[in-house]
Amino acid sequence: MTEMKISHAPSHAPLWPSIAALVLATGYLIALLAVEEQTLIIGLLAAAVVVVVAANYFGGFGAVGRSFAAHEGAFSLSAIIAAFAVAAYFHDNHFVLLLVVTVILYIVATLGLNVQFGYSGIVNFAGASFFGVGAYTSAVLTAHTAVPTLLVVPIGGVCAALIGSLLLLPVLRTRGHYAALVTIAFALLFKTFLEVNDVLGGPQGLQVGGMNILGWSFNDNWSIGSIDLSFYLNYFLLSMLLLIGAFVLVRRLERSWIGLNLDALRLDETAAGCFGLNIARWKIVSFTLGNLLIGMAGALFGMVGSFIAPNNYTFADSLILVSILLLGGIGNVWGVIVATIIVVIVPEKLQTIQEYRFLLYASLVIAVLLFRPDGLLPRPVRRYFPGAQP
Repeated sequence: MTEMKISHAPSHAPLWPSIAALVLATGYLIALLAVEEQTLIIGLLAAAVVVVVAANYFGGFGAVGRSFAAHEGAFSLSAIIAAFAVAAYFHDNHFVLLLVVTVILYIVATLGLNVQFGYSGIVNFAGASFFGVGAYTSAVLTAHTAVPTLLVVPIGGVCAALIGSLLLLPVLRTRGHYAALVTIAFALLFKTFLEVNDVLGGPQGLQVGGMNILGWSFNDNWSIGSIDLSFYLNYFLLSMLLLIGAFVLVRRLERSWIGLNLDALRLDETAAGCFGLNIARWKIVSFTLGNLLIGMAGALFGMVGSFIAPNNYTFADSLILVSILLLGGIGNVWGVIVATIIVVIVPEKLQTIQEYRFLLYASLVIAVLLFRPDGLLPRPVRRYFPGAQP
């Protein structure tokens, strides 16, 4: 029941340790994304592991953690600036910007999964399916309707939430492993449905139209003076807006009385019911809200990639989303961000292990469960007043 406690972070902790760690992490990320030679990439990854182990051994993370807890707002603003710094550095590099946008949208999707799994304890192994619902919604709407493309993103989220409502009854009537089996069955059925449905392109998939806002085509390169900019910067800006909105929503939800109810539901469903909590209501809220976020991320991701196919939304892809959650720390939104960066970027940079990425994910999950079962960044004790003195 430790999550139910209310703690106060020391306000006298200085800001600079967390900002210094963020600056170092941003510089390292830029170096990793810029390097192409495999030996250098392996060297950078090995150096990161050594630095993290050494910092943990000498207590460096303690100072960073206290600084972060006392100044989370300033750190959040700095993290946004850091993301824009990375995008500015690679302003004309299509591949890197596509990778950055992919990371951002995967973070939004795993934030939705975090609401379900991390807060209310509903295990969802069909995350990629709801991601696909959003993507297919954007494909159909951009090809056959005149709906403004900016509205396609929220509509994709609503469609994912509505289709997810089909699973509400079995999810409400089961719990634990049995609820997980329901979502696994849905993930398998969803891929099969896409493959046999010619209206949705069958196994060949569908083209997806690009975002266009008041004549501003997101799929066209642009320039400022003599500086050429990749068209993926358009999607980066929109993805960041979506991420900021999703992050604020999930963080506010966690700190609200709704978050308290979801925590109580996850920790002991029977006890929560005995104390008068409406179990069905909070399960519906959690499952629907999570699918809404996943679907919105999927709708925008479909436009970014311009093409979708059933093989992009398999049960294995759902396991990747779950592995991100386990690796980062269930319930910790910052852990989700760190884990997504690792899971998405490392296999892309290490071309030699591309074919073995699922083996890498499985190894990571096993290692985390064995040696750090709470994830890289375990969920901290609930706080309501950052910086307040006890």
